[in-house]
Amino acid sequence: MSKRTFAIIKPDAVKNNYVGKIYNHILEKKFKVLSAKLIKMSKFQAEQFYLVHRDRPFYEELTSFMSSGRCMVLALEKENAVESWRNVIGATNPEDAQDGTIRKLYATSLGENAVHGSDSNENAEKEISFFFCESELI
Repeated sequence: MSKRTFAIIKPDAVKNNYVGKIYNHILEKKFKVLSAKLIKMSKFQAEQFYLVHRDRPFYEELTSFMSSGRCMVLALEKENAVESWRNVIGATNPEDAQDGTIRKLYATSLGENAVHGSDSNENAEKEISFFFCESELI
């Protein structure tokens, strides 16, 4: 069981000024922020990050959206981090998300759903290393 997970506060949430509210949500749920940075992904970075979805019909829309504006990438730590974070963010579709979850509170649509969360311990480690070197995880 990994104690780390990866999160992105997506361009829609940054544009709508929800970074502080989402960051506060992270802290209230007792996650330790190992590292965080505000970035603007290039289209190439977004394509590489979401390469696992390249054969899906939403790949082009997703990578265009993720490279459309600033986002915040975060490495988080907590016991059972992946599952805990996924419970905090809620269902991918905000209409299906439980009350009080980040997506229920801040997402605007299925495509613009405010945050990303790793779906497994293995992917969390890959995703963290995509954006952070080990010396940045403090």
